[in-house]
Amino acid sequence: MSTLTTIHPRHALFGAEAAAHHLPVCDHYAGVEARMRKSLALQAEMAEASGRAVFDVTLDLEDGAPVGGEHEHALLVAELIDSPVNAWGRVGVRVHDVGHKRFEDEIDTLIGRVGDKLAYIMVPKLAHVEDTRRAIDSIKAARLKHGVGHVIPVHGLIETLSGLREVAQIAALPGLESLSFGLMDFVSAHRGAIPASAMGVLGQFAHPLVLRAKMEIAEACHAAGITPSHCVVTEFKDTRALSKAAERASRELGYTRMWSIHPDQIPVIIDAFAPVASEVDDAVEILSAAQAAHWAPTSYHGVLHDRASYRHYWFVLERAWLTGQPLPVEIREAFFD
Repeated sequence: MSTLTTIHPRHALFGAEAAAHHLPVCDHYAGVEARMRKSLALQAEMAEASGRAVFDVTLDLEDGAPVGGEHEHALLVAELIDSPVNAWGRVGVRVHDVGHKRFEDEIDTLIGRVGDKLAYIMVPKLAHVEDTRRAIDSIKAARLKHGVGHVIPVHGLIETLSGLREVAQIAALPGLESLSFGLMDFVSAHRGAIPASAMGVLGQFAHPLVLRAKMEIAEACHAAGITPSHCVVTEFKDTRALSKAAERASRELGYTRMWSIHPDQIPVIIDAFAPVASEVDDAVEILSAAQAAHWAPTSYHGVLHDRASYRHYWFVLERAWLTGQPLPVEIREAFFD
């Protein structure tokens, strides 16, 4: 297996795209202090077992801060990010939207205090390209103001009809790392024309307008090379329904990340987004043979493979690593360590 140390798949198969970062498949939201601390403790516990953070934690200012107490809540979030409970560096923050009176203060407070430790900043209610550009520019300006060298990725939330209409242009803006779909606000924006059942775990995959929105967001993200993140399932006690929803989001709609709002949802989402064992086994064999052949075409079980299929199997292998799946030692050392 010494040939595994030659050219890494990211460089052999993607060239300039080699530096692209792939996010953990689960994004867990928490806004109340006790839940934020519990979420960070769970992240550390699961990371210890896998050697990496297998889910992100987003500390929520938009839904977590009391009205009138937004600045104090931002200070609390900054304190948590700057403490030992943030052990793996995969903690982001959702701020208020760009039109909110506290948006600029939240950005300045967070970046001024913990800008170098922010994994990302999530901005909700991106209704237009200009909203998004303003958010990206504000974050960059605060970073330069406070001398933060770490480039903070921006995540966005599409939850309006105007945002969906401009999603391709929004996704293409430099600085964005991920877009998510805001299901409930999107349904509400139709003024009762879409039934409430479309916000449920089953209806959101059945109503054509909701399904179209999900597909357009995923397509725009893949075209722009950023991560599409699937919306939340509010029936957090129904783990079987959640698992089916996560599998459909991943395997049918092309999402590579999904929101969680309850700790019990995290392992279900991770399992649903993980590739099946047989896919991982195939990826190991195909990519090992490909690298030994210096990425020339190879045959596996009578089927021809070349760089096009190698790219697919690299994504399978990378997803297995991101979700903490067991991999052969030589593969881990050559491709991921």
